[in-house]
Amino acid sequence: MQRDIGASGRNVGVIGAESALDHYDPVYRASYSRAEPGYPQPEDDAGFDPLRLLYYVLQYRWLILGMAALSLVAGTVFTLMQTPRYAASVRIEILVPSAKVFDDMQVVSEGTDIRAFLTAREKIRSRALAERVVYELNLSENASFLFPEPEIALSNLLDRAFGSSGPRSLDDIEPERREALAISRVQSNLAAELVANTSLLQVTYRDQSAEMASRIANQAAQSFIDQRIDQTGDTSALARQFIQEQVLQVKERLQTSEEELVAYAKSAGLTIDDNNSSLILNSIRAINEALSTAVRERLDKGRWVTQIDAGQGGYLPQVLESEGIQKLRNQVSELRSQYQQKLGTLRPAYPEMQQLSTQIAELERQIEQAIGVVTNSIRLEFEDAKVSEEQLRQKLAELEAQQSDFQDRNIQYTILKREVDSNRSQYDSLISKLNDVGVGSELRNQNAEIVDPAVAPGSPFSPRMPLNMAVAFALFMAGSGAFIYIRELMNNTFTAPEQVEKELRLPILGILPAVAQEAISEARINPQSGLSEAYRSLRTALQFTGTDGNPKSLLVTSSEPSEGKSTSALKLAEDFAVLGSKVLVVDADLRKPNMHRLFNASNTMGLSNLLTSTVSSEDMREIIKNTQFDNVKLLTSGTLPPNPADLLSSPKMAQLMRVFGERFDMIIIDAPPVIGLSDAPILSRLTEGTLLVVSSGQVGRKAAAAALKRMRSAGANVLGVALTKFAVQKFDYNYAYGYVNASYYDYGGQIERLEEGSGGEKRSGTQRKISGWLRRLGAHGLSGSA
Repeated sequence: MQRDIGASGRNVGVIGAESALDHYDPVYRASYSRAEPGYPQPEDDAGFDPLRLLYYVLQYRWLILGMAALSLVAGTVFTLMQTPRYAASVRIEILVPSAKVFDDMQVVSEGTDIRAFLTAREKIRSRALAERVVYELNLSENASFLFPEPEIALSNLLDRAFGSSGPRSLDDIEPERREALAISRVQSNLAAELVANTSLLQVTYRDQSAEMASRIANQAAQSFIDQRIDQTGDTSALARQFIQEQVLQVKERLQTSEEELVAYAKSAGLTIDDNNSSLILNSIRAINEALSTAVRERLDKGRWVTQIDAGQGGYLPQVLESEGIQKLRNQVSELRSQYQQKLGTLRPAYPEMQQLSTQIAELERQIEQAIGVVTNSIRLEFEDAKVSEEQLRQKLAELEAQQSDFQDRNIQYTILKREVDSNRSQYDSLISKLNDVGVGSELRNQNAEIVDPAVAPGSPFSPRMPLNMAVAFALFMAGSGAFIYIRELMNNTFTAPEQVEKELRLPILGILPAVAQEAISEARINPQSGLSEAYRSLRTALQFTGTDGNPKSLLVTSSEPSEGKSTSALKLAEDFAVLGSKVLVVDADLRKPNMHRLFNASNTMGLSNLLTSTVSSEDMREIIKNTQFDNVKLLTSGTLPPNPADLLSSPKMAQLMRVFGERFDMIIIDAPPVIGLSDAPILSRLTEGTLLVVSSGQVGRKAAAAALKRMRSAGANVLGVALTKFAVQKFDYNYAYGYVNASYYDYGGQIERLEEGSGGEKRSGTQRKISGWLRRLGAHGLSGSA
């Protein structure tokens, strides 16, 4: 990528006499690729992820355990607040329908119609039946029944703890009101259901008293039976009278229809057998059967005649099965065998040989004659079959003509016969019912009976402690899940490295643990601390991001202030310098610089002075300052300018980067935050790579994504992300990223350090300088850095 830069500004020397800022190449060519680093983009989550679910369960385990314990307490309290209730059931069988005669006349059988059982169920639930039960058991005078304990109330807890109060007095309640209350209670607690695939009804009553539940259930069944007997008994006389009238009417219609049928049969000359079938039709059936047999015989004999005409008569089944022909053929075979045997010694003219030939010829003539007899017989049978078939066909045609005429006359006969059958069926049915009906007989018998009476239940069906516990547990767990979901949904910061990779589509180059404010100095000075080890891991990751190793120039920036970018730039400079690289740290934050404080250096002259050419030749040699770290040089920000973005985008900045790149192995630039400023995108175009610092639990995901989008729009080569201020001790991190934990970071904590004069090596001068420097820094640490 080429970038044209105009020449402007004053001539100012930089770093000795090697070059001056006003002598720079007019064209600045970037020495790095702007392509994205090869990194497999994480796939979006899809479907149900049990591991993620387990992750959230373990992360919020104390909340879930607390809610589970609270659900058990709530389930127990809710159970104790409920009044025990008992259920007693009685089974009754529906035996026969009432007014069975009328149902049969309507072609409806109550014994097989589900509507009858549904009707019985509704009658059991009816108010009329409830009134019978209340009257029989005198429930309107039972105070405990009329005013039961509340089903769910806090008073139930007090009653169980201190004893229940006595029943309410009925003196101040009118009898009509008591009766209405009793009927309402019976109706509301009485239920009836049909037992599947049976004719049984199960009547159930629920009450706070086990004995009262069984008594009311049994009385409801008995009252239902009595109610049906009373209803059916009133209709017995009317039913018998009705049947008798119907019998007389149907009998007269039957006699009339029979007379009309006989008269028409005589006048039409119809003759019909007992099966209501005409003789002509029976003859047609017989002729059809005989014709079918004749056709089969004619076809079979026709095939034999065809075989005879083809000269294959000797192979007919009749010939092959004939014992006489087979015997003659056997004799011929024996004589031929003798002839062939003697032919070897005797001549054919010899008398004995001629005699054998004569015998053979005679036998063959007899065989031909026998075959001819058989074939002639078959021909005669074939002719007889054809004649028989023709005669049967003629007879069938005559009968079919007669049947056609019979059918025309039989239409009226069929109509009359159907009416006779209908009247006879009704008459027989009514006679049967009339014989069954009698005083005190079927219509007055009970149509239901108790199969299994109710008994007092030994335990209540409600409350059920396991069910209440399960429901409470499910509700509280659902509440916990909703709380966790809403909390995670509203948490817009990064809490795990995988979230950074998913949202930003960038690799995690380093995970930097959060360190307490009072422990920052010790963690930074101690090379075996978790913080130092994390930065060395970040340095190692950066060494593999470029085509030739680590990038020659690295921009360190963040989305927002106070994410740890300045401290990260310092530690990376220190760690790369340990490898022998000459590192220059440039504080390019011309708005709120911080590197001079971290390095404990003067900031009177710096980058802004070089860019504005306000540095004197005497100060030129000391504008790049030595630091307490070997191989690390510092260029502070200098005087704060009014136009930082204009200075950083000037050609002098590009020339400075080229000059610094020739004298140093690596340049690390501490840039301002990206959000709201254009400094970082401008600087990113001057460096080979950019490291985006993202603080855990601080910066919003959308803010980080917007910052990354701005950097990429400017053409920055974002190498990856350094996740800072990560709580390593948090369980979620140890669970999801087991390869990083507090014990690994602090592995050196168990090793005694070598102090001066202890017999070991003394700490180097650089380490002593770091110790004193960090003590002087005081409050300037990781958590407070920009």
